[in-house]
Formats: sequence, C-alpha cells, structure tokens
Amino acid sequence: MHAKDILIDAYSRIREEVHAAVDGLSPDTLNAPPADSTNSIAWLVWHLTRVQDDHVAEVAGREQVWLCADWQKRFALGLPAQDTGYGHTPAKVAKVRVDSADLLTGYYDAVHEQTLAYLHGIGAQDLDRIVDERWDPPVTLGARLVSVVSDDLQHAGQAAYVRGLLEASAG
Repeated sequence: MHAKDILIDAYSRIREEVHAAVDGLSPDTLNAPPADSTNSIAWLVWHLTRVQDDHVAEVAGREQVWLCADWQKRFALGLPAQDTGYGHTPAKVAKVRVDSADLLTGYYDAVHEQTLAYLHGIGAQDLDRIVDERWDPPVTLGARLVSVVSDDLQHAGQAAYVRGLLEASAG
C-alpha cells in the first residue's frame, strides 16, 4: 500500500465519523452545547471541516471550498471569511448554528471530494515537500496531512461523544 492510499483511507474514515455523528439529528440537538461554554456538535463538525478545507487547500494551491462554492453564504454565520474556529471564545462558538445536518455533511462532503482529488494526484516524493517553515523542524506535506487527520478524528469523536451525552439526557 502506498502512503497516499493510507491517507485516502484515513480521510475516508473522517467522513464516516462525521456522518455518524450528525445524521438524523435535529437542529436543536446539533446546536445544543452539552454544558455552558462548551462546543456543540455543529461547531465541532463545522470547525473540523474548516480546518481540513483551509489546510488542504493551502498545500494544494487551491481555493477553499468554503469560499469558492458559496458554503460561507449558505451557513451565514457572520464570521470572517477565513475563520476556521481556531481560538474561538464561547461567544463565537455560539454563533455557529445550523438548520440541518445536511448542511454540515454537504459542506464536509464537498471538502472531502476536494481532499481526495488532491490526494489522488500526489506521489510519495511530494510528502517530503516543506509546506510550513514557521516551525522547527519545518512541516512537511506528509506531516501536515497527518496532522489534519488527527485533529479531525479527535473532533469527530468529540461530536459523537456530545451526541451520546445529549441523547442520554433526553432519553
């Protein structure tokens, strides 16, 4: 198996987890924080998708799906166009509200497709390319792509956990 095939598999697992975390949920459940000043399922999935969109678009030299496919307008969050949720205060977290699970999965699926298109086009030698010199050591493409997988799977797991908490308290 080639490294890019492992990455394709890993990113496909994120998609599965995102869908499992949100499918069938009402807007009230998606937008409800499990406790004061905590992240809702909507925020967690929006954030993980924004991070993947931002980071993969940057290394691929492409425009973010958020901007070029009108997802920013569809979500209408009132946040800056480049906002990914990094460092959000509870007040900003609360601004991320959705009307449906389909909005979240639609955006995630569009980002996922762009990610897979990029991954299918890379070779093993590309993974050693330096993509960020602000760190010591500098970040390679491979490290950046794995970092996104790690971050996204953590947030997808958090969304699934919040779902379980909310369903248990409703139940």
